[in-house]
Amino acid sequence: MSVPGSGAHGPRVITSLSNDRVKAIRALDMRKERKETGLFVAEGTSILVTARDAGFVPTSIVYQAGSAGSPASRALVGWALGAGAEVLEVSEPVLAKLSAKENPQSMLGVFRQRWVGLPEAVAKDDCWLALEEVRDPGNLGTIIRTVDAVGAKGVILIGNCCDPYSRESVRATMGSVFAVPLVRTTREDFLQWRAAWRGDVVGTHLDGREDFRRAAYKGPVLLVMGSEGPGLSESLTRSCSRLVKIPMAGKLDSLNLAVATALTLYQLRGGSLRL
Repeated sequence: MSVPGSGAHGPRVITSLSNDRVKAIRALDMRKERKETGLFVAEGTSILVTARDAGFVPTSIVYQAGSAGSPASRALVGWALGAGAEVLEVSEPVLAKLSAKENPQSMLGVFRQRWVGLPEAVAKDDCWLALEEVRDPGNLGTIIRTVDAVGAKGVILIGNCCDPYSRESVRATMGSVFAVPLVRTTREDFLQWRAAWRGDVVGTHLDGREDFRRAAYKGPVLLVMGSEGPGLSESLTRSCSRLVKIPMAGKLDSLNLAVATALTLYQLRGGSLRL
């Protein structure tokens, strides 16, 4: 089988740090490059297995020479070759250049980003999450992982959000980036779409009067969370059918965004979870 860039019978061997393919993959650390190419990098055998099981196909797989001895690694290389992907066997210095500086992995993959549109139809027990201008990629990745855990339908990114396909965010999702539908939209388009939402639109807010644990939510539920600092904008706050609060026993008046989102999602999904 002939594989583009890999030679006729298997992986292509690369040992040079100045190789063009190495430079191209390294460039995906930049948001501008990810936006222009529509590609992103995911690291680690377990995350690549999740990608495969979710129906994603890599454009490239890169692994360190001598590290593909486990059954899982061999299966991933065979999967990539069978799918016609570029497979690169690289030296340790090359992989070190391509991998994250902290906790580097012996295998990584390059994939095409997958975006969906705002949902046109929702069921009564559906739950969607909207995030307005979230800025921390670690928070965003953790939230995507939580959305996957609770079985919510997807994440809507409103306005100037950080990139869910950045290396830090993808790593924080622990593979859930391959399972959770992602939408990106403007505030104006979101508000227009929200006007047709049939159930509750819930916002956590300091002015909220209802304890988030006590409210009787009407499905389908759309949870709207603001950015780490300013919180929800005035226009999105007005769009909520109910504002709830998370009680604080201490002196602080707010929680980390990922923690607050997790608490609220689990409360919203409590009656629908089948664990």
